[in-house]
This record gives sequence, C-alpha cells and structure tokens, in this order.
Amino acid sequence: MSTSSTQSRGINRRFNSLQSNGHGSREGSFPRKGVVTHNEAYLYALRVAYLTYLLQPRARRTQHVPAPPTPVHRSSTSVNDLMKDFSLIRDSKSTRFPHGFMSELERRLTGVLMGREKKPEYNDATVKRTFAAFFNAFTEQSFKKRMEKDRRVEDLVLIFFSNATKELQKGKPAGDDSWKLMADRHLALFVRLISLVLKDHDWARDRPELASRLATLESKLLAHDQDLSSTPTRNGPSAGTTVEVVIPLSYEVKDMPLVQVVARIFGLTNTQVQSDINKYKPVWTEKAALQDLKSYQTYLNLNSKKTLRSDDFHFDEAYDSWRKGEDHDLSQMMLAIIQSSPELAKSTPGSNLPKFNRQMSSPESGDGLYPENTGRVADLSERSSYVIDQPVDMSALSSGSQSPVSSNDDENPFTFIPPDPRAFYRFILAEALTYDLNDSSLQSSEPTADAPAVKLFSKQSTELLNELGLRWRIHPVSRMVLSLDVVREKYIDQEEEYTLDTLDAFFNFIKAQAPESKKNQGTMNSLLHDRTKWIVTDTALYQQILSALHEALMRDLYNIMQQCYEPKPPNIGPIMYVLKTHIYDDSSFSKSQEELDAFSGALHEGLQQKAHDKYRSYLEKHVPQEQQSWEFFHVIELGKAATTLAQKIQKRYKKNPEIMGVNPLTALVETILPLYAEDARDIVLRILDLAQASGEEVPIEDGFALYGELVDIRRVYAEVLPKVPFPFPIEASLAEFVWRWIRETESSINDWVDQAIKQDQFRVRTDNPQQIPTEEQRHSVSVMDIFSSFNQIIDRVVQLNWDDDLQYAKFMTALAKVVGAGIARYCDTVEQRFTKEMDRLSPEQEAAASQTKQEKWLQLAKDTWNNKDKIEPFQFFPESFVKLNNIDFAAHQLDKLEHEVNVDACAAVIQSHALPVAQRQKKTNNYVFTIKIVEAEDLKACDMNGSSDPYVVLGDEYQKRLAKTRIVYRNLNPRWDESVDIITQGPLNIIATVWDWDAMGDHDCVGRASLKLDPSHFGDFLPREYWLDLDSQGRILLRVSMEGERDDIQFYFGKAFRTLKRTERDMTRIITDKLSAYIHHCLSRRTLRNLTSKGITISTVSNYFNRNRPPQTTQAPSEAEITNALKPLFAYFDDNFAIMNQTLTSTAMVMVMTRLWKEVLVTVEGLLVPPLSDKPSAQRQLSQQELDIVFKWLQYLFDFFHAVDDETGEANGVPLGVLRSPKYFDITTLNFFYFESTDALIRTSERMASATAARQQSQRNRLSAPAALASPAFGGAAGLMGGLPSTRRSKSIMLSRNLGTMKKAKEEKWKEAQADPNDDMILRILRMRPEAERYLKDRSRQRERLAANAAADIIVKQSLMAGGGRMTSNLPRR
Repeated sequence: MSTSSTQSRGINRRFNSLQSNGHGSREGSFPRKGVVTHNEAYLYALRVAYLTYLLQPRARRTQHVPAPPTPVHRSSTSVNDLMKDFSLIRDSKSTRFPHGFMSELERRLTGVLMGREKKPEYNDATVKRTFAAFFNAFTEQSFKKRMEKDRRVEDLVLIFFSNATKELQKGKPAGDDSWKLMADRHLALFVRLISLVLKDHDWARDRPELASRLATLESKLLAHDQDLSSTPTRNGPSAGTTVEVVIPLSYEVKDMPLVQVVARIFGLTNTQVQSDINKYKPVWTEKAALQDLKSYQTYLNLNSKKTLRSDDFHFDEAYDSWRKGEDHDLSQMMLAIIQSSPELAKSTPGSNLPKFNRQMSSPESGDGLYPENTGRVADLSERSSYVIDQPVDMSALSSGSQSPVSSNDDENPFTFIPPDPRAFYRFILAEALTYDLNDSSLQSSEPTADAPAVKLFSKQSTELLNELGLRWRIHPVSRMVLSLDVVREKYIDQEEEYTLDTLDAFFNFIKAQAPESKKNQGTMNSLLHDRTKWIVTDTALYQQILSALHEALMRDLYNIMQQCYEPKPPNIGPIMYVLKTHIYDDSSFSKSQEELDAFSGALHEGLQQKAHDKYRSYLEKHVPQEQQSWEFFHVIELGKAATTLAQKIQKRYKKNPEIMGVNPLTALVETILPLYAEDARDIVLRILDLAQASGEEVPIEDGFALYGELVDIRRVYAEVLPKVPFPFPIEASLAEFVWRWIRETESSINDWVDQAIKQDQFRVRTDNPQQIPTEEQRHSVSVMDIFSSFNQIIDRVVQLNWDDDLQYAKFMTALAKVVGAGIARYCDTVEQRFTKEMDRLSPEQEAAASQTKQEKWLQLAKDTWNNKDKIEPFQFFPESFVKLNNIDFAAHQLDKLEHEVNVDACAAVIQSHALPVAQRQKKTNNYVFTIKIVEAEDLKACDMNGSSDPYVVLGDEYQKRLAKTRIVYRNLNPRWDESVDIITQGPLNIIATVWDWDAMGDHDCVGRASLKLDPSHFGDFLPREYWLDLDSQGRILLRVSMEGERDDIQFYFGKAFRTLKRTERDMTRIITDKLSAYIHHCLSRRTLRNLTSKGITISTVSNYFNRNRPPQTTQAPSEAEITNALKPLFAYFDDNFAIMNQTLTSTAMVMVMTRLWKEVLVTVEGLLVPPLSDKPSAQRQLSQQELDIVFKWLQYLFDFFHAVDDETGEANGVPLGVLRSPKYFDITTLNFFYFESTDALIRTSERMASATAARQQSQRNRLSAPAALASPAFGGAAGLMGGLPSTRRSKSIMLSRNLGTMKKAKEEKWKEAQADPNDDMILRILRMRPEAERYLKDRSRQRERLAANAAADIIVKQSLMAGGGRMTSNLPRR
C-alpha cells in the first residue's frame, strides 16, 4: 500500500534524526568521526574478544612427583563389622529399599559403566572395572528376584564387596595389601550411589533410618581414604605426589573462542585475525583495560557527557538506581582484572586496591537496584572474563591515583571502549545477526505449541554481545532496544531471512532477558517493563520502532488480506499475533482511532474490489458468452461457486470473523450476492423468453435445482444484509415450474394407480401360506405403492422449502386435489373388482341359469312347498377381504398425510390472503349434490309370492347412469340408506327408477320418479328430504344436500376421506348383504309364529289369509326354545366370521360386525313397528308374548356381538358404544309405549311436539339454528320445503376431512339423538292403530311448518353473517 510505504520512510527519517540529535544520546558523549565502518567495528569487537581471552581463568594441569613407597596401615575393622548396624534392624521396613529401586539402580550403574555419570569420582577406570564385575552378578535373574523379595541393603553391599575384592586382587602379588583400601573406597562409592538413587526419587524422606545408616557406613569406609591418596594404590606402585601448575597463555587464535566468533562474523580468516592480534598485543593489555575502567569511573564521578547522566533518565530515582549498580559493576570488573594480573596491583598502592566489603553483601546493596551488574556477571562467569562475584569497596580507589583525564572531548580516552558505543554495538549486533541467520550449521530452536522453530543468535554470538555490552557499559535496556531496532530495519527492508517468526522470536527473546536466578528475576522483569527506569533515548527509539513496525505490519496485513479470497491465502495469524501481543499490548505504543478507522475503511474497499473481481472471474468461467447457450445449469454453477466461496470464507474466519474491524465474509457477500442476484434474474428471464420463443420448455428438474440454489443464496444474503431486499423475486419467477410439475403429476396419477392395481394380486403378505398373517400383513402392496407415490409428490414440493406461504398453500391444495383424484380412482377400480367378485353366481344359481323356464318354475314351486330354509354361507374370496383392508389402510394413511401436510394451516394462509366477498370475481362453480336414497314404501308386488326384490337406479336427463343401490330381497318397504355424489355446474334433472330383481328373465320396473337439482334452491346448504311418488304405486324418500365444490385443501381432503369411507361402507354393506337374507329369515314374524304355535298348523295357514284376526293364545315358549330359534343364525354367523377372521383386519372385522348389528336392529325394528309415514299401516301389532320373545332375541344378539370372553372378561367383539346406538335406544323405548292406548300415545306425542316447538322458538329468538328437528317429514308441503332431521350436516365434505373430524361429527350426532328425544316411535306405533289416521295427518302438517320455520331461520342467520344484515344473492363460500 503506497501510503504505508511513504509513512514508513518518513518514520525512518524521523528516527535517524532523533538518533543523531536526540536528547541524552551517547553521541553527545562520544562525538562520531563519521559513520561506523566495517573495519572500526571489527577492531573494537576484536580487542574486547581478545581481552576476554586475557582475563579468562587460567587453566591448570597436574604434574606427577614420584614418592618413595610406604607401608599401608589398615584398621582391623572388617566389612562384616560395619554391616552389623543393618543386621540388628534387618526386619525393620524403614531399612529396606523401596519397590522399583532395583530398576533405578540398574539404570544408574549402566550410566557409570557408559561414562554418563556426572559425578567425577565415578569416571576412574578402576572404579568402572570394579562396578562392571558387580554388574554381571547384579543382572542375574535369580539374584534380582531374591533382592526384589528381601529388599535388604546389606545383601547388595556384601555382594558388591565380594566382587570388588575379587576384581582388585587380580594381578597382585601375595603379600601386596594395597588393594584393600581401594576396595573400601569403591564400596564407599557404591554406598554413595545407593544414597543418590534414594535422594533423586525422594525415597530417602520416607526412609530416614536407611539414609542415616548408609551415610554412617560411607563415612566409616572413607576413614582410610587419606592413606589411599598417599600410597601407590591410586596410581599404581610407581605413583607419587601430584601438583597443579598454571598453563601459560599461547596467544594463538585457536585458543580464543570469542576471537574466532569475531573472525566468523566479519568474514576473516584466523590468520588475518592472528596478524591483527600480534600487531595490537602491546596495546590491548590488561593494564589498558584497567585504565579504561578507571577513566570511565572518573568521568562518571565528574558527571561528564562521556557517560550517562541524570538528564538521560526520566526520573532521578532511576538514575540513582543505575548509578549504584554501575559502581558495583565497575568494582567487580576491576577486581577481576587485578586477580587475573596480580602484577598490576604492584603499580597501585595497597590502600587503593579494591577490598571485599562485608556490608555491601547485604540484600540492601546495589545488586538489587541494578540487577544486570550482579546476577548477570555471575551468570556469565563460566564464559566471561569475570572470575568473582563478590561486592568490593571502591572507596580506596580515589581519582587522584588515576591517570589524568584529558579535557579534550574530541579525543577518545579509552582503548577498549569505542567513541560511540551504541552505534558500534548496533553495527556489530546487525553483523552477528545476519551471520547467524545465514549460518546453515546453526540449528533452529525446537518448535512449541506457542512458537515455531526459528533461528536467532548463536550461543557464541550471544556471549560476544554480552561481553561487548558489559565492556562498553551499554545500558541493558539499550541493548534490547538496539537489537529490536536492527530487526525492525531488516524486516522493513524485507530481507528474506527476516520473517514474522524472526520478529516474534526477537520480541520474545528480549522479553526473556531476565536472569535465571530467582534472586534477581523479579527485579529484571521490573526493569524491562517499568519504563520509568529507561533512558530517554531508549524510550523515544522504542516508540519509533513500534510505530514503524506497526505501519509495516499493517501494510503486510493489507496485502495478505487482498488474497483472502484465493484458494490458499497466506496466514494472517502471525501478523495478528505480533500486532496484538507485541504492538497493541505494549504501553509505549499509541495510535489514534482515526488512523485505525481509515485503515479499516481502505481494507473494506479493497476487499470489495477483490470480491468484485472474483465474481467476474466466476461469471466468465461458468456463463457462456452466447445467450442461446444459456441454461439454468450455468446459473446454478455460478451460484454454487459464489456460495462455496462464501462458505469457505465463513469457515476460514469462523473464530475471528473480523480483522481490524473488517469482516471478509460481509465484504464478500454484500458485493457478490447482489451482483449474482441481478445477473441470475436477467439470465433466467432471458432463458425463459428464448424457450417460449422457440416453443420449447425448460426441464422441470432444472427449475427445481435452480430454485434450491437461489434459496440458499438468499438465505446467506439475508443473514449478511438483513435490511436489504433480495433483488430477484425467485418464487414469482419459478412458480410455473411447480405448477407444470403438478399438472404432469395430475395427468399421470390415474396411470400410477392403474399400474399399482394391475401388479397387485390382493393377497396377504405372508412368506408362508400356512402362516396366520399379522395385522400389518393383511393389506396388499397396491395401497402401499400409491401412498408411497403420494408421499413422494408431497415431499417433492416440501423439499423445495418454498418461501412464499401463499404459493406453498396453493401448491398443497393442488396436490390435495391430485391425491383425491388418485384415491377416487383407486376406490372406483377396487370397488368394481370387489363388486364383480361378490356378485358372482353361486353353484345353484349357475345350475338354475342352464334350466328352461318351465324347469325354473317347477323348482321354485318345489322349494316353496318343501319350505327350504337352509341357506349356505357365501363363499367369500380372500382377495375381496384384502381389498376392504386396503381401503381401511388407505384411510389411516390419508389421515397421517393430512397431518403431515398441515391442512388447516394451509387453509388459514389462503383464507388470510382472500379478497372480501364483494370484491371477488364471479366464476363458474361446481356444486356437489349428495343424494341419499333412504327408503321406499308401498311398492308394487312383482313376484308370485306377493313381494318384490327392489333396487334403485339413478340417472340423469340424458339417460346416463349415475348410481345403483343394492337389492333388498322380498320387501315392499325397503330401506337402502345409500348415498351418491353428483357434480354439476347448474340445474340437473335426475330420475330415480325402482327395479325388481329377478333371478330368471329381465328385471321388472316397479316405478319412476324425478327430481330437479337446482343450486339456487340450496343456497343455505342445508339438507332436504323429498318423498317422490312413483308413477305406478308407492313412493321413495331421497335426502338431498348440496355443497359447493371449491378449490380448497380441506375440501379435497374431506372429499377423499368421504370417498374412502363411502367405498368402505359400500363394500361392507355388500358383504353384509350376503348375510342379511338369513338374518331376515331367522328374525321374521314367520319364525315368531312357528315359535308361539309350536310348528306349522292349519291355523297357521288360515292366519296367513286372515292377518287382521287376533292370534290365539297359546302356551309361552321356554327359554330353551327361544334360544334354539337363534342357534341357526348364530351358527351361520360363526361359519362366516371364521372365514372373515382369516383375512380381515381387526378394524375391518369390527366394522363388518357393526354393519351386521345395524342390520339386526333394522330387522328387529321392522318386526315391532312399520316405517314412519302419515298413512296407516297394514302391519299387525305384536302380542305381549311375541314382544317378549323379540326383546330376548335382541339381548341374545347383543351379547353375541359384544363377545365377552368368559375366562378373561375381555370384550372381543363390537364395542359397547357402538352396540348402544341411538336406534338401539329407540327400540328399547318401544317397550314403554307399545301397549299404551291410542289416546295416551296421542297425548304423549302432542306433549313432545309442544316441547319441540317451544325449543325451536327459543332458538329462533337467539338467532341460532335449532339443535334438531323432527326426523323425516311425511309428504305434501314437506316435499317442497324438505323435512329437516338436523340443521347440521354431519356428513358434509368439510366435516369429513380427516378421521378426527369424522369421529367428532359422529359423536355429536349421537349426543343430539340422545339429548333431543322425539316422537317418531310413537307415530310408528300409531300407524298400526286405524283410529289414529286423522292425528297422523295433522301431525304431518305441523312438522312441515316446523321444518319451514327452521329453514327460514337458518337462511336469515346465514344472510346476516355473510352480508352484515343485508341479504345477498351470492352463495356463501365454505
């Protein structure tokens, strides 16, 4: 970044200016003759290195002096005597060595033998030989096991002594006892080794008695060691006395380590350096070094500019602290020189020599004030020219005894100190650092979790720099700052070896300059971090260094961040770490917030430009130039590239999303996503336009894939830019793809259903045919396949995650229509197959079909004469029951699907966006008429037996067949209770034709009636009942209701549920119809007569012709006879139930039994009373005896259908709640009114009618519909207004949209029937009383008025709710 570069150069100029003319710089003390040259720096570094060589401790060597042999005197004390102390306490645990001791001792012995033992006394060859002999015995497994078990030290000692004695005796003459003292010494060394092992592992503290015994043993063994040193046993028979002598200096470079370091740093050979040393050796002497220190001390006492002064420090306390430390350090250095060259003391009076000062060794001395001059000297004693670390008294060294100091400041009065120590030190430091970083032989530091492997100063360079700093009296903080300044300069110049790791390592290096000794560690840290103790020049320079590094790092950070969108960008972690740890956390750094904000702004703009360039590269890569070649795939790939990059950036900067206040992800997304949204919009619209112009269609899956990609991008866009709308209206542009897919699905749904049915054999899904199928195995694969398809089409839209609730609700509505169509198709096809299977001819019927007409009449007469009552069970196919199971399974699956789709929520969304009724456009509506063919009465007899087998066919005015009911055999007052839905857009005339079924020949027409279905007459959507007179004889009752077919998801699901339930009910009815004939046969008046008359007699035949004659009183049948009358029926049920139970599910089985129970109730009801009508009936009222028999039958049948297990008491049949239906209660109430007088019945009926009228009036006053009105009207005006059994449509489509609503509607219907009793049963009893004919007609007219009033109230209420009190001609929308 150009701005940063310019500022960096400006900082360098300011730094150079401050370094040259700043206050308190050492340049003022030592005027420079110019820039430091390479040769000058070399010579000053060389003389210091050479002085270190001169002052180093002199090496010594031993010199052997032979001595005459003397006899060895050994004490009489034996090893066994010495071990008595252990033997006395051998059982004590405190004297046994611990577990694990043997392995540690073995490791230590191995170290002795390998020469790794640090203790020098174990390095003697004879000692190693003795230890090796013991080690062989020690490593034997038997010995180790014994020692691990006993853990006695005395055993180890004795074994060692035994092996040492044997080893030392080898090669000795018989009278030579010199080896004995050597054996004692070696044994003492072994005991010492045992003590060291115990101490190193902290075992001695737990065994103080053992440690004490070992120490005592060692001291006793070494009692004769003084003889050992004076005898020839140490060095052999010829050994004598040794003395140490000082090795003289060689003055050769090969013996000067620091001189060699200087040569390597400055690139010179040893020969060249040797020549310079030889040249300047007379000048570079210890005396000159001592004179430098004296002169420096003089200038220090005179407060000269050649040393630091109080003006160079921020505070006087800091100067005083430094001054005390400086005096102490000078004393140490002078004493070191005098000790190295004692002859220098001769030139100085004794009183002027430094002396040891005991008082200065106290903690209050200057070592605590200037720690670098105390602990540092001691720390460097091994590699420095200082050999002592004791405080000395410099008071005796007065300035008067020193050489005169020149008053000319331009001359350098020193030999070893350069004219500008800071400049020379910085120059040499730079050279040393450059050399060390380029030195391939220098190993990098070990990498850690916090720092990588780096190379800094070598150990030799560090020693040289420390020596220079000490000799030239450079403040320790100055050394730190100058070294950092060198690194700053190299880093800014971008030299290859100066990386961020080097910079970080240097910061850590200078922060870790505190001495290792605990005594001065805290004080040194205080000096480095307490900026009040720094000199002014260092403070200013340090601030400039931080500022320059900050700008350089920010420049590098900007350049690196410009690559953050690349696949493998440079890591910003090191830069951020250095900035945070070493720049921002430093109290000396100060930067204005405005500058940081400016950088953040520039970085954000730069990232936006890079993001723009990146997007353009993606656009060129993924989108062709030719528009005719554009496809959705290109838009998807472009979006994937953008989102993939955003995800990478988000993951890359997950832990630190913001860099210097700039979020790379935000800069990326707010740049590329708006560009992508606009380009995607234009490309998609162009693709659609081109496709429309060419008459082609874009594949639907391409549209879905594009939507998914655009939604993901919009989600990211919303997270980053929550207040900025997405430029591309995705749903509006791509909704047509969903509608196309729905239309294609709708056109294919029938084929899917047909294929599923075609491939289904409708068998239970068991592996073994002999195995009893479980409940889950009793439906076939076709229903599973179609619902798998339904779920797939629903999931296909759900997985789109469509973001427009209204459109999504409309999609679900359309799919609900598709699902409903598929279910209707499945139900129609399965029911047709089921009906075909159930309507097949029995073997007897097939035989009769082959007979002639005469043979058929003869067979009929023969059966009638023989009174053939035996009816064989119908041979049901298992496939038929599987079809019924499929319908039941489909209902439950549809209910599950309805909950998953959340139908009510979709309907609520559409309703919330619907326009007001007044603003809706009028459109052609479809209307669903539900026609229930209830019953007929007084039909014409078409058979020879005086009866008919009627069924009804509904057709329209175009002779199109709409529906057909089942056949009710031998009944002139049949009841069908079958419903059919007819869809129409306008008025429609329907024709109801009643036919008589004949087994032989054509079916006979019983009569016809017609009805006009006009939607305008059903605007209140309330059901109506019509008694239609047939053109021949009798009449038929139709119950008609209308519901507007609408584009509503609840409507479609409700319609599908009702289709399933109606199919299920029709199939169940067909099954029960196969059984109902025998039910009617067993529960008939003929059976009653046979039971009461004990068989067929002449009176029975005469009663057939005299129906109105009262029956004769006979003896009442017994309980056994009443029960036996039902045994054939029970056996018939058992036979058929056994067949059903093998295939039907438990739910379907209960449903069939429930239907049979209803058939039983209808049959029993027919025995007791005639159907409801306003005309008298020819049916005879039963006697008390017959009534009792009928009610006993009813109880027996109730118990049979409930099927309670005698052992467990558990009901296995129809639940009680189903058995005790409203019709069951109506039948049981007949017992209270059956034999009442006609007048009493009329009074009771009038009282009930008055209560009903009052209740209706009360409800009318509250503008609410009555809960229930009288059941079916009788005719006349009721045929126009319609009788209202209930104002609520319990079987409307909207109340059938799922199993829950259907169950709730049934429960409410039963509650209404029980809570609102009516006089229907009384009126049916009165039909058998000729004297009540007039009342029946009056009651009929009254019911017509009540029905008309109720209808008017409902119309008014609905008008008020829809139009706010104003009548409207629009049909209410449901």
